Amino acid sequence: MPSNSIVFVASFLGLVFFSGTIQAQSHPRNLAQPPVGAFSPPKTPWGDPDLQGTYTDKDEAGIPMERPSEFQGRRLEDVTAAELAELGRRRREQANQIAAAIGGGVGEDTGAGPSHWYEHLSANNSRAWMVVDPPDGQIPPLAPGARPLPPFGEERADSYLDRSLYDRCITRGVTGSMLPVIYGNSFQFVQGPGTVAIREEMIHETRIIPLDGRPHLNSKHTSYMGDARGHWDGNTLVVETTNFTDKTAIGINGYGNPNSVKMRLTERFTPVGPNVLEWSVTVNDPATWTRPWTFALNLTKDATQQVFEYACHEGNYGLRNILSAARAAELSNR
Repeated sequence: MPSNSIVFVASFLGLVFFSGTIQAQSHPRNLAQPPVGAFSPPKTPWGDPDLQGTYTDKDEAGIPMERPSEFQGRRLEDVTAAELAELGRRRREQANQIAAAIGGGVGEDTGAGPSHWYEHLSANNSRAWMVVDPPDGQIPPLAPGARPLPPFGEERADSYLDRSLYDRCITRGVTGSMLPVIYGNSFQFVQGPGTVAIREEMIHETRIIPLDGRPHLNSKHTSYMGDARGHWDGNTLVVETTNFTDKTAIGINGYGNPNSVKMRLTERFTPVGPNVLEWSVTVNDPATWTRPWTFALNLTKDATQQVFEYACHEGNYGLRNILSAARAAELSNR
């Protein structure tokens, strides 16, 4: 992690991601319906659809997860191009103001760097919001007994164990690792006969997804990223992941409402053009939400967005500073 500032900025912009506005240059597609004129990708030498390459979702930064209140009662496909253009203008203005401020100035450099470091400032979004099911664009209510999301800024810092897995340079979880943030939005897809691997820039995890029909591991074997199994549905790569711990969450950078060990994620990677994959995720966790729900966004192939080294532990001053600042605050309050 480059600095404590980056930890704070990523967290702050996570809130903007869920509640902010967006820009878009074209009319959003109704994701509940099959795409018009389905795209047929090239094939690998062994006959599978070829999804290989480096992708980014930096252009999806700023899309709120849920439908904004100003569009209450409306459907995703009913938002006009003019409305999207105005939303985009406001979002770009806000993002640039934040980026210009978070780096500080002469004599007060925060370590967050100049605004041109950030990938998300000119985001060309593909849709107005991400939740496509339920149709109202809202994440379903929490199930009885579910653990609620702690208020932002009120997380404890008595120990490193109080901090998120992202703060600790461990993981952002399956969804958190692919939702767009201010930097590090690159993913490399690599295929071999019977296997797909997805290499992620941020925190540098690689998901290995078998396609050979093997069963999931025994439910006693859990991990932060779960146990993935994939198959092809036409040209769409479908990935079913189970065997999660209850230490992760659904949201940007791994923040969001904590999931339970009962969660099952169903991801669909669908080629919709020569350089675009639509990534949709259905979250089914009856111990956390009252019904399954689905969100979607686009991944764009871009050879210039290579997966760089993410030396998180070597520069993770953020965790140290969070804990030391908490101790200093305790002393000042005595």
